[in-house]
Amino acid sequence: MLLFKKPFFAGLQSGDITVTYRRWQKPHVRPGGRYRCHPIGVLEVDKIQLVTVATIRDADALAAGFATRDALVAYLAELGPLDDATEVYRVELHHGGDGDRVQIALDDRLSADDVAAIAKKLDKLGDWVQPTLKLIEKHPRVAASKLAAKLGRETLPFKVDVRKLKKLGLTQSFEVGYEISPRGRAYLAAGKRRAK
Repeated sequence: MLLFKKPFFAGLQSGDITVTYRRWQKPHVRPGGRYRCHPIGVLEVDKIQLVTVATIRDADALAAGFATRDALVAYLAELGPLDDATEVYRVELHHGGDGDRVQIALDDRLSADDVAAIAKKLDKLGDWVQPTLKLIEKHPRVAASKLAAKLGRETLPFKVDVRKLKKLGLTQSFEVGYEISPRGRAYLAAGKRRAK
C-alpha cells in the first residue's frame, strides 16, 4: 500500500513525481503492481530497490517532490535517526490513471435499472455473494485468509470470488484486504431500502 501526504497529490497526478523513498522493514509493493491511492488514482510501480541514504542525489529529491536532497533526507528522518548508511526503499512509479474498475467502483449514482442489473448478475454468481459482501463491509482491509476462514472457505477460491465482485465495481482491493466500494455501498443501501 502506498500512502502520500496532500502536498504530493498534484505531482503524482501530473507525472512530475516519479520516485518515492520509504523506510519499510520489508517491501509493501511489488514491481508491476497497481495501487489505488485515494484521491490520486492508480499508481503503478515500475521498480523497487533497497539503497543507502548516501546514494540519494538532488535529482532523486526533485523526482520525489522535494526541492533539495536535504529536504528529502529531513523528511525521512521524521521516522527516526538516520545516516548515510541507513537503508531505504527507492520506489519508481508512475500515474496509471483512474483505471476502468476504479472508475466504475467510484460511481455511486445507481438508477433502479442499475440496481436490478447488478442484482441479476449477482444472482448468477451463487449464494456466496451476500455473505461475502456483508463480511467485507463489516471487516474492511482484513487479510483475505482471515475473511475466508470466517466463512469456512479456502483462501484462494475466496479471492477468486472477490475478484468477480471487483469486476462489477462492488469492491476495491488493497495491499491487505478489501473494502466495499462507493458503488457497492450504494447497491447495498438500495437493497436495504427494498427490504423495508
